[in-house]
Amino acid sequence: MANPSTLRSLIAGGDGASPALLAPDRTALSFEALTRLADDTREALNGFGIGRNDRVAIVLPNGPEMAASFVAIGAGATTAPLNPAYRAEEYRFYLSDLNARALVVERGADTPSIGIAQELGVPVIELVPEENGPAGAFTLAGESTGAPDLPGPAEPDDTALVLHTSGTTSRPKIVPLSHSNVCASAQNIAATLKLSPEDRCLNIMPLFHIHGLMAAVLASLGAGASVFCTPGFNALRFFAWIEEAQPSWYTAVPTMHQAILARANRNPEAVKAAALRLIRSSSSSLPPQVMAGLEATFDAPVIESYGMTEAAHQMTSNPLPPAARKPGSVGQPAGPEVRIMDPAGGFFDAGSTGEIVIHGDNVTGGYEANETANAESFVNGWFRTGDLGVFDADGYLSIAGRIKEIINRGGEKISPREVDEVLLDHPSVAQAVTFALPHEKLGEEVAAAIVTADGVDEVSVAELRAFASERLADFKVPRKVVFVEEIPKGATGKLQRIGLHEKLAEALDAAG
Repeated sequence: MANPSTLRSLIAGGDGASPALLAPDRTALSFEALTRLADDTREALNGFGIGRNDRVAIVLPNGPEMAASFVAIGAGATTAPLNPAYRAEEYRFYLSDLNARALVVERGADTPSIGIAQELGVPVIELVPEENGPAGAFTLAGESTGAPDLPGPAEPDDTALVLHTSGTTSRPKIVPLSHSNVCASAQNIAATLKLSPEDRCLNIMPLFHIHGLMAAVLASLGAGASVFCTPGFNALRFFAWIEEAQPSWYTAVPTMHQAILARANRNPEAVKAAALRLIRSSSSSLPPQVMAGLEATFDAPVIESYGMTEAAHQMTSNPLPPAARKPGSVGQPAGPEVRIMDPAGGFFDAGSTGEIVIHGDNVTGGYEANETANAESFVNGWFRTGDLGVFDADGYLSIAGRIKEIINRGGEKISPREVDEVLLDHPSVAQAVTFALPHEKLGEEVAAAIVTADGVDEVSVAELRAFASERLADFKVPRKVVFVEEIPKGATGKLQRIGLHEKLAEALDAAG
C-alpha cells in the first residue's frame, strides 16, 4: 500500500474498530467513526460553499472536538487553527491575513472571534458536539454561500494547514503546509518513535500549534494508534490523566516537563502506575538536568526532538534505545536532510558551527505572499532555519541557539543556552533563562531570569554569579540577574528570549 498523502487516507489506514480519539470521562471514537466524520464534514462544508484550499479558521478549546475537527475539516478544506485566548484585534488581524472563508466555533461559545468574523463578513459555522456521544463526534451547522469552486476530497498538493510563525522579531508570516507535507511529517515522527496501534499518546499540547497537531495527533493516527485529548496542560491534573488514560507516551515542551517533574513526588502512586514507553520533548531546548530527572522518575527514555512550523514539525530526533540518547543534543536527522551551511552557501563538515538548513518532503514550499522572506529563507532549495548548530562525529546535532538570540557582548558571541545549563546546575535554581540586555557601550549585555526551587527562601545574585564564574568565561557570566515567580512564555508554553528584557523591564529596573 502506498504511503498516505492526504489526511483522509492517513486516518483511513487505522483499524476500523480500534479507538482513535479518547478524552476524560468519554467513550472512544473509533477509526471507522473518525473516517466517516471526515466524509460527513467534507459534504457539509461543500454544502456551505466551502471546498478544497478554502481557509477555515477554527477557534475551539483544546480537546477531542478540536483534534477531530482538524482532521475532518482538513479532509476537504484548509484548516487554520487559532488560539482561543486571542483578543478581538488579534482575531481581526488573523482572519483578515488568512483571507478566511469561514470561522468554526463551538455552539454557545463566548469568543470575540464571532463578532470580528461578522464585521469582516466571514460566515460563522457552529460545531455541535454529539450529546453523550464518543470523544470528538460533532456535526456542523451553517448556511450556504453558494457552490464551492473545488468540491470533493482534498488532494496531496492541496493545502491542509496554515499557521503563522510566532513573529517574535517581525510580522508573523503565513506557513502553508500541503497534505503531502503533513503526512510525510506524521510518518517521520511515527517511525522515529516506533509507534504502533498499541500506543496511546496523552496530549497536553495546545492544538493550535504544530507540535500538538503533528506529533501527538497526526503521528498517532497515522500509525493506527490512539490519542487521549485533554483540555490542555494542567500540572495538577496531569497525574490523574496518566491513571485514567494509561498512555504509552506523551510529548511536551520543556516548561511543561519541568512542572510535571516538580509535582511528581506528590503523586507517587500515579508515577508508580505509569507505564510510559517513552517521553518526548520538543519546541525548545530541554535542560539535561530535566531529562535526567524525568528518566529517573518515570523509568522511561526521554527523546528530545527538534522541530519548527516550516518543517511541519520534526527535523531531527534522538533515537530510542538501544541507540544512544545524547543529553543536550537534538539527535540525528529524522525525516528531512539536515546540513550545516557556511556563510558562502556551502556546507560544513562535522565539528564546525553554522546555520542549520533542511530539505525534504515535510518542508513547506514557501511563505505565502512574502517574496522577501522566501528569498532570505531559501538557498538553492534548502530552507534556512535561523538556528546555529553543529554535528558531532556520530551525526548528532547540537543547537547553539537562534541566530537572532545569540548575545553579542562587545563582539563576543554568547549562546544563552550554554549559560542556562550552568545556572540550572545550582541546587537553588528551578528555571533559568538567559537573554540579551541592551547596553550603551557593549551593544548587548548578559542577563538571566531565575525561578528558585521549591523550599528555597533566598539565594543571592552574588552567589549565582560566583557559581557561574567557576564554570564560564567571565564575559558569559550574567551581569544582571532577576528573580521572578514565573518566566513569561508564549501561547504554547515556549520560552521566548527575544524581547524578554522588555517584559521584565520592571524587575530589571528594581534589580539596579
